[in-house]
Amino acid sequence: MYDVIIIGSGSAGYTAAIYSCRAGRRTMLIAGSIPGGQLMLTSDVENFPGFPASVLGPELMEQMRKQAERFGPEIVYDDASQVNFESEPFEVTVGKRTFQGKTVIISTGANAKWLGIPSETKLRGHGVSSCATCDGYFFKEKDVVVVGGGDTALEEATFLANITRMVTVVHRRDKLRASQIMQDRSLKNPKIKFVWDTVVDEILGDSNVTGVRSRNLKTGKEHLLKTDGVFVAIGYEPNTAIFKGQVDLDPKGYIVTHNETETNIPGIFAAGDVRDFRYRQAVTAAADGCKAAIDADKFINEHYKN
Repeated sequence: MYDVIIIGSGSAGYTAAIYSCRAGRRTMLIAGSIPGGQLMLTSDVENFPGFPASVLGPELMEQMRKQAERFGPEIVYDDASQVNFESEPFEVTVGKRTFQGKTVIISTGANAKWLGIPSETKLRGHGVSSCATCDGYFFKEKDVVVVGGGDTALEEATFLANITRMVTVVHRRDKLRASQIMQDRSLKNPKIKFVWDTVVDEILGDSNVTGVRSRNLKTGKEHLLKTDGVFVAIGYEPNTAIFKGQVDLDPKGYIVTHNETETNIPGIFAAGDVRDFRYRQAVTAAADGCKAAIDADKFINEHYKN
């Protein structure tokens, strides 16, 4: 029987483990078969406090892992395959083993949706990004492309317009899917221009992005566009498949929380990008992990006398 079972090992999961162990709780961290979260795909991180010279994403995650390990959680480097939150103690299955916990913190994160082209994978972290807030500063006074037409894309474009020289939004349709207020804001911005009915077939460059090869879906005509960076903004997919029917999810699959980290099931908490579709930052995920661990500790104090 564990006091706290944490599912997921990004900055939210590692931080939750640190706080839970320091509270004296017997803690299990199910880190996943590929631990570390989205920062494992990030190159330079310049906006995480405490690293004035920047830090590589995988290095930051490694330091978080070592810090968490120092306080002694039991760690399983495999994926949770099933959960049962219908009665206490709660159950989490990993492979052929089932663990029981008084509380569970879900911090499985969300994955950015990508275009699925080889050049995108090759240049990820070298001019290809899915996060303007994370990487926009590297493109100060440069030209960038944003791929997408929803709220995410226009939010990224608007943010980048404050930093870069010019933002070109490439959208596969002839009208935007974003909310009207976001459309009005971006269409009126002189630093944002639009390319309609178009997809990106290839991102050009050897060690850094130099341009994109696009194709008009109506005419079939190809076009080469010079650019210094490509921001893929076609949405995120929260890792919540095993939690369907166990906790409340919103229409996009994110875990619904109230009072910061509490789910609809008392004793089940959520932290980081699995619930936060707005900020999606390492530092906010870490803060969520801290909150969830404190909330779990409070729940145990109130519901378990021994």
